[in-house]
Amino acid sequence: MISDKVKLQPEVIEAVVIRFVGDSGDGMQLTGTQFSDTSAMFGNDIATFPNYPSEIRAPQGSLYGVSGFQVHIGSVEVSTPGDNLDLLVAMNPAGLKTNLYAVKPGHTIIVDTDAFSKKNLEKAQYETNPLEDGSLENYRIIQVDMTSLTKEALKEVEGLDNKSIVRSKNMFALGMVYWMYGRSKEHTIEFFNKKFKTKPNLIEANTKVLNAGYFFAETLELIPNAYTISPAKMKPGTYRIIMGNTATAWGFLAAAEKSGLELFLGSYPITPATDILHELVKHKHFGVKAFQAEDEIAGIASAIGASFAGDLAITTTSGPGLALKGEALGLAMIMELPLVVVNVQRGGPSTGLPTKTEQSDLLQAMYGRNGESPVIVIAASTPADCFQYAYEAAKLSLEHMTPVILLTDGYIANGSAPWKIKSLKDLPEIKNRISKNASEDFHPYERDEETLARNWAIPGTAGLEHRIGGLEKDRITGNVSQAPENHEKMTKIRAEKIKRVQNFIPDIKTEFAETGDLLVIGWGGTYGSLHSAVKQINEDGYKNIGFAHFNYINPLPKNTEELLTRFKKIIVCELNNGQFAKILRINFEGFKIHQFNKIQGLPFGNNELIAEFKKLVD
Repeated sequence: MISDKVKLQPEVIEAVVIRFVGDSGDGMQLTGTQFSDTSAMFGNDIATFPNYPSEIRAPQGSLYGVSGFQVHIGSVEVSTPGDNLDLLVAMNPAGLKTNLYAVKPGHTIIVDTDAFSKKNLEKAQYETNPLEDGSLENYRIIQVDMTSLTKEALKEVEGLDNKSIVRSKNMFALGMVYWMYGRSKEHTIEFFNKKFKTKPNLIEANTKVLNAGYFFAETLELIPNAYTISPAKMKPGTYRIIMGNTATAWGFLAAAEKSGLELFLGSYPITPATDILHELVKHKHFGVKAFQAEDEIAGIASAIGASFAGDLAITTTSGPGLALKGEALGLAMIMELPLVVVNVQRGGPSTGLPTKTEQSDLLQAMYGRNGESPVIVIAASTPADCFQYAYEAAKLSLEHMTPVILLTDGYIANGSAPWKIKSLKDLPEIKNRISKNASEDFHPYERDEETLARNWAIPGTAGLEHRIGGLEKDRITGNVSQAPENHEKMTKIRAEKIKRVQNFIPDIKTEFAETGDLLVIGWGGTYGSLHSAVKQINEDGYKNIGFAHFNYINPLPKNTEELLTRFKKIIVCELNNGQFAKILRINFEGFKIHQFNKIQGLPFGNNELIAEFKKLVD
C-alpha cells in the first residue's frame, strides 16, 4: 500500500548534490554517469566529479578502495560538482565512513544493509555498526537490503551467475534515486539495449533491477515525497554532456580540419590522459593518425617527426610523462616546429596520487627544460572549454611555429558538463605557415615581421631543402652555427617570439567587480570552485571582491599588471604550493600576493574559500 505521504506533490528545489560510493567493482562510475546523462537530457545544468582509487583493484571493502561519483544538477547555474551532499548512496561501510563528513546534517543517506557484515565493518575500521549505535542520528538513514532485493528481482532470469546478479545492485540504487528526483528511466533502458544487444538476459536483468529500485522507492515511507528540479535556462543551441578529455580530443579534430592539416597523435598511455588517445583512435575517417608508443620519449619524438612532415602534431601525457618529454620538447623548441603537448595534471611527485587532481606541474611546464627554452603555456578551465583551449593551443602553435603546452587536470579531464556544440564555420581561422613554392632566396629561418614565426618547409619540397636538428642554427640560413653572438641573438629571438604572442591573446578581465577590496586569482581547472565562491560572497554582501581567472600563462596577458593595481589585496588560489603566485611575483614586483593552497587531491570547497576571503577582507 502506498502511504499518503508518497501522494504529495513533488517538492520543487533548485539544485541537488548526490554522491554514489562503493567498491571499485560496484559500478559507481556507471551509476553516476547514467544519472548525469539522464539529467542532462532533461535540461538541467550539471557538473560531475568522478573519484577513483589509485590502485586498479584495491582490496574489496577497504577504505582506500572506495570509488565515488559526485554529480550536481540544477535549474540554476552549476559551476562545480558541489560541496556538501544532499544525498549519499553508500554501497558498503567503507564508502559510508570515508564520505560521511560531506553529508549535510539532516539530509539523506541510502545504505545497502546487506554489505554491513562483521567482516566489512572491520575492514572499514568500525568498532560498532553505525546503523545501530546511534552515530547517524543527525541524518535521515534509508536502510535497504539492496543485494537481497536484487537477487529476488532476478530469481527468474536465466543464464546469470551469482556474481552477475550481485553486480546489478547499482541499478537498484539508481532506480531509487531516479524516483526521488523525478528522473525518467527510459534513457538508461535504451543504454542497456545498446550496450548488451547481444546479451538479452543482461538487458532483462538490468532493466528489472532498475524498475525494482524505482518502485521500491515509490512505496517507501522513509522517502516522504519526490523532488523535482526544473530545466536550467541556458543559451539557445544544441547541447551534449561532454567529458574534458573528450572535449580536448574534439578540439584538436576541429583544429586539424580548420587548418587543412592531418592530425597526428603520438602518445604513451598514462592516467588520467589516456582517454584522449582512446577518443582520437575512433576518428580515422577524419584523417587522424594515432600511434601508441612504447614510452613517453617515443611518443613525443614521433610527434616531432610528424610535425616536420607537415602534420598538426600532438602528444598527451600526465606529470611524470612531461618530465620524460622535456629533452625532446627542447628539441622541438630550438627547431621551431609546431607541437602541442597536453599535460593532464595529477597528484605528484612520482606516481603520487595518479587518480587525483592537482596543479603542481606549472613550473615544470614553464621551466622544465635545459637552456633558455620558452614555450607557450595555456590552461583549460572547465570540461567544456577543454575544446576551446585545445583548438587555441593548435592555433597558437601553428601560427607562431613553436611548441605549446596545454595544461588540464584530472578534475576537469574526468569531469563532465553541458557543452554547446560548435559549428566549424564559427571557429576562428587557423593559418598554417607551410611554404608551398620554392624560391631562389628561400631561407628556413626568415621570419614573419609581426610574429617572428619562421618558414615551415616540408621535406620533399623541391628547392626547400635545409638543415634541421638540435644544434644552434644561423639566424638566416639555418646552417649550424657555434658563433657566440649568433647564439645570443637566436636565444633572444625565440624569447621575443613567445612574448609577442601577447598581441594575439585577449586581455584578462574580472568578474563581479572591476576594482575593490580583494582580487581573487586562479588559473586552470579551479575556475568553477572560485567562480562559485566569489559569486556567493558577493551575494552575501561583500560587493567589492573581483575574480580574475588566467588561461594564458606564458605569456601573461598584456594588462595583467594594470589589473593588479586596481585592488587593495590579492589572493592566488591553487591546488599546489603556490606556483602561479611565484610566477606573478617574478613578473610583477611590489605587489603583496596572498596565497590559499590545497594539496589533497581534491578540488576546492566553497566554504573553505569563502572563509579565507572573508578573513582577508575583514
